[in-house]
Amino acid sequence: MHDFDTVINRRGTFSLKWDSPEDPAGMLHMWVADMDFAAPPGVTEALRGRAAHPVYGYSLAPEGLFPALAAWEEKRRGRKIAEDWILPTPGVVPSLHFAIDACTKEGDGVVIQPPVYPPFSRAVRCMSRRLVENPLRRDGQRYRMDLRQLEAAADKNTKLLLLCSPHNPVGRVWDEGELRELGELCGKRGIVIVSDEIHCDLLMPGNRFVSLLSLGAAFAENTITCVSPSKTFNIAGIGGSFVFIPNAKLREKFRRGAERASALSLPGLFSGIAAEAAYRGGEKWLDELIPYLWNNYLYLKEFFARRLPSLAVFPVEGTYLAWLDFSAYGLSGAQIMGVLRDAAGVRLNDGPSFGTGGEGFARLNFACPRQTLAEGLRRIAQAFSAREK
Repeated sequence: MHDFDTVINRRGTFSLKWDSPEDPAGMLHMWVADMDFAAPPGVTEALRGRAAHPVYGYSLAPEGLFPALAAWEEKRRGRKIAEDWILPTPGVVPSLHFAIDACTKEGDGVVIQPPVYPPFSRAVRCMSRRLVENPLRRDGQRYRMDLRQLEAAADKNTKLLLLCSPHNPVGRVWDEGELRELGELCGKRGIVIVSDEIHCDLLMPGNRFVSLLSLGAAFAENTITCVSPSKTFNIAGIGGSFVFIPNAKLREKFRRGAERASALSLPGLFSGIAAEAAYRGGEKWLDELIPYLWNNYLYLKEFFARRLPSLAVFPVEGTYLAWLDFSAYGLSGAQIMGVLRDAAGVRLNDGPSFGTGGEGFARLNFACPRQTLAEGLRRIAQAFSAREK
């Protein structure tokens, strides 16, 4: 059994999450979407083995990398990935930029579905494209896509849609019916879908991941699928991701877009080695991680229901990120962050950074040892208990 309970001190490791210079001593960090767990042992062993050789020059992809990735996809998701569909990229966020460059021109519309991972909107603006918002619709304690609004918002110059699947931060795992409707609408309108599936291995019990890539040729041909071992195996700092593009013409357009950025290359020396080791030997680790994450979520949900009943916790179907609704306390986003930072000593992601629909919310990363989670929740409850009605 793998040990997910031991607290590993990450301070002093140049960690973005734990070593931010503006944070005071003693701050608990539950924001950046990486996990506070050791990576699978096989990954560490593979990296140590390669690091022992003292020359770190330019590298080819390990011969077994693409076969390992294809085998993982077939076993875990039942989808067959031809190796010539696969293009390695530095990361999923750069892949969004490459896709925007490849499939649109300045002024074209690119759809996002907020509240959503902030680099989505940043990529659109950075590339001087027009941001087209298709806000998710709240249906009780669940979010749904508003395809009627999308039909109205998308004009003839809307060329691309950035899909977050599973969705960060609201935790939805889109079902087959939702994806078919979206795929059909975009296909009719000539809108290419870029599906960011970086969290697709992190499914909570009872949920099944469905990809447009698996719903038939018509959907696959209109989709750029982005995957990475980074979230699944907690190796985000190593970098590296992959895109799957069955459509040869679309694949060539993407390749040219990446080459214009001088960024399409073989995996980096360590990223390729880590990825292959993870896909070949990380399954048992992942299968033990998922129940731990699920029990952390259940603990969080029960704790807040008991201690802060005014705080709404949205269901987590996928990812290890809880979307928390603080709006009952009548505070602005800045005020919520102020209470969390100054009174609780806990750092979360502020809801407004995720765009439309984020005001009054915060995102909490519960991929940490239980004692860390318990301490963070205790601090939050103490800071907000006086505001309970």
